[in-house]
Amino acid sequence: MIDNKTIDNPMIDKDVSLISSPVKAVSNRDEAFQNRAWQGIPGIEMAPNGRLWATFYSGGEDEGPDNYVTLVTSMDGGQTWSDLKSVIDPPGQSRAYDPCLWQDPSGRLWLFWAQSFGWFDGRCGVWASICSDSTQADPVWSEPRRIADGIMMNKPTVLSSGDWLLPIAVWACNESDVNDLPEERYSNVYRSDDQGETFHKWGSADIPNRHFDEHMVVERRDGSLWMLVRTFYGIGESVSVDGGRTWSPGKPTTLGGPDSRFFIRRLLSGRLLLVNHYGFKGRSHLTAMLSEDEGLTWTGSLLLDERPHVSYPDGVQAEDGRIYIIYDRERKEAKEILMAAFTEEDIVQGACVTPHSVLQAIVNKA
Repeated sequence: MIDNKTIDNPMIDKDVSLISSPVKAVSNRDEAFQNRAWQGIPGIEMAPNGRLWATFYSGGEDEGPDNYVTLVTSMDGGQTWSDLKSVIDPPGQSRAYDPCLWQDPSGRLWLFWAQSFGWFDGRCGVWASICSDSTQADPVWSEPRRIADGIMMNKPTVLSSGDWLLPIAVWACNESDVNDLPEERYSNVYRSDDQGETFHKWGSADIPNRHFDEHMVVERRDGSLWMLVRTFYGIGESVSVDGGRTWSPGKPTTLGGPDSRFFIRRLLSGRLLLVNHYGFKGRSHLTAMLSEDEGLTWTGSLLLDERPHVSYPDGVQAEDGRIYIIYDRERKEAKEILMAAFTEEDIVQGACVTPHSVLQAIVNKA
């Protein structure tokens, strides 16, 4: 057990990051959270009644020990959003960051986030809190639990078997950390075969020149798993034919991109959706595309935001087929969290041709 005196000691080692931080309500009068110098890295989900939830992180002047994760919500399809509803703010020099929202098959809303001592302590940790009724504006969140070493900012994948795969990585970004946890410094998948009661490390892919991993997994129609991973040159890939236990040698894709997070997901129609800076070298021209052939080719092209410094898309599809994509813009200047809402037909036509589609809508502006 680490006592409060230890928490306040700036010389404490990274074990401080093992202290849980509950999801707590925010007062609009709390200037520590209302005055934000920067913000970004968002995620989005939808409750069964259509309530949208969004998460992102902020705190301090930049990414570092003052970071906290926050939540906002909308009950009108994203036309208006609440002020900050809740935060996760670890004690001392620990930070909360890279959040992820995910509605599981039973209807529970999971909020995942990473915790680290300082910017990166070589180990970090994926934490989760769950609410059983995300339809409410002020839901009750469970006590946080630590799932694994590493970081997970992209949604889990539910396989046709019913198993869950969580894309978790321990970054290999500092040479000084290479000798720590060498068996975990890959693009890993953690498996749960009991609906989230337990998780265990299941398999690992090794993609050359990966950068912060930020990987996602989709199950193809033939049962194989396709993992896409952020790399210095764009996006790399690996394939598993045994449910994620083993993975093929990593290699480049032709998807391109500027070494940044992307979003890929199976849609209700069976098509694959990819949101990426496709064909562009910088973090601009965020574009949605569709694939009819399991990612071999991509058709349609809906330009979501052509401006510079737009990045880090995450998405969810409603039961009526509408797609919601969240992303950030100019984390330190405009400090905007933005959303696009559109349909597959909009992507096919290359323009918002269906009612109520919208681009570049403000979710939150610091």
